[in-house]
Amino acid sequence: MQMEFDFKFASSVPQVAKQEAEACSPPDWKWVEASVWTERMLAALVNGVKGGKWYSLIDKVYDPRTLQAAWKKVAANKGAAGVDKISIKRFKSDAQLYLKELERDLCNGVFWPSPVKRVHIPKGRRKIRPLGIPTVKDRIVQTALKMVLEPIFEKEFFKTSYGFRPGRGCKDALREVDRRLKEGYTWVVDADVKSYFDTIPHNLLMDRIRDKVSDGKVLNLIERFLKQEIMEDMKSWNPISGTPQGAVLSPLLSNVYLHQLDLTLYQNGYKMIRYADDWVVLCRSIKEAEAALSLIQSWIARNGLQLSLEKTHIGNWLESGYGFEFLGYRFEEGWRYVRSKSLKKLKDNIRLKTRRTRGDSIEKIISDLNPTIKGWFEYFKHAHHYTFNSLDGFIRRRLRAVLRKQKKRPGSGKTGCDHRQWPNSFFAERGLFTMYKAYVTVRQSR
Repeated sequence: MQMEFDFKFASSVPQVAKQEAEACSPPDWKWVEASVWTERMLAALVNGVKGGKWYSLIDKVYDPRTLQAAWKKVAANKGAAGVDKISIKRFKSDAQLYLKELERDLCNGVFWPSPVKRVHIPKGRRKIRPLGIPTVKDRIVQTALKMVLEPIFEKEFFKTSYGFRPGRGCKDALREVDRRLKEGYTWVVDADVKSYFDTIPHNLLMDRIRDKVSDGKVLNLIERFLKQEIMEDMKSWNPISGTPQGAVLSPLLSNVYLHQLDLTLYQNGYKMIRYADDWVVLCRSIKEAEAALSLIQSWIARNGLQLSLEKTHIGNWLESGYGFEFLGYRFEEGWRYVRSKSLKKLKDNIRLKTRRTRGDSIEKIISDLNPTIKGWFEYFKHAHHYTFNSLDGFIRRRLRAVLRKQKKRPGSGKTGCDHRQWPNSFFAERGLFTMYKAYVTVRQSR
């Protein structure tokens, strides 16, 4: 049977969607930059502006107070120097001069971004992910742009979108997934866009920005960043699609582009939870899930993107082997597990901190380990309890191997003799954080 879907492109959120899509009330706008978003502007934001579009924004971008606030954020985030080799430290030495130059160039419309330095970082087994490193100056301008633009689009975004948004995060998205699963939405569409950040069509993205912004200088500035030259080793090129991962504006622009997918799925009655380009749609039946996937495929094709066939599937949370992965967890058989990649990453980190050749005392090693273990547990504390028992044992074995090496005895710390010499209580007395014990405490406090 052929399905009919509503692909209506809306310039604003329809009235029927207000409960889930409407922006926060004025007291919740505390995160906005006060030097940009005055009470008068916030009132206009909440009540709506004439024609639904914002004009005359460039003066807010190059306002000295905005650039100063943007510089503080960039300095706090640290980060490497770009192609001009101007580091945070060097910029700081002449910050007021540099900021004055940026103000002048932005005001006159002659600011042009420098090329982005591209590097590659590991992404899972035998994979790498490209990362763009803009110059400090470009990061400041993008941060200023974000300060001005973000509230305009936040007003429109759905509450079911959680990635790179003020006051929202992974844990909020996971709580919503958990709530929907318990309500009986056990059939799940797990979708993945192939190279999303690198393939967003510039023309369609700019159309969505123009739907809310009519300041030509701001639009030109965004386009210049989208077409920013990329330098890798001795090669350089100008991208025809995408927004560089690592750029300050990229998360906001990616949400602007996928907002219409959120809207389309909501209008057709589906429960979608999205974190940037990672999302799941929760359904009550396989028929509903198949229809949702068909809708997603149609939207993706219409909007110049491509689904990853090997990473997109329909599953059932209650069935063995047919679960789904989302934000580091594996949902299957009615349980939350830690996905294998997340486990491997933690174990690799622990191995690095517990090398047998490390000459530090066991107390120092435990002190280095604890923040990593505590932070990991805090995120994954809702996983199946066997994970924590297993990891606690793995960590203690690594520490016993270190102790054996310090006594000039070979071995991996797995023998009964090792366990008797350095029992679990030995490590507890030295302050080692125990995940299973923390898990029991969390369970008892519920």
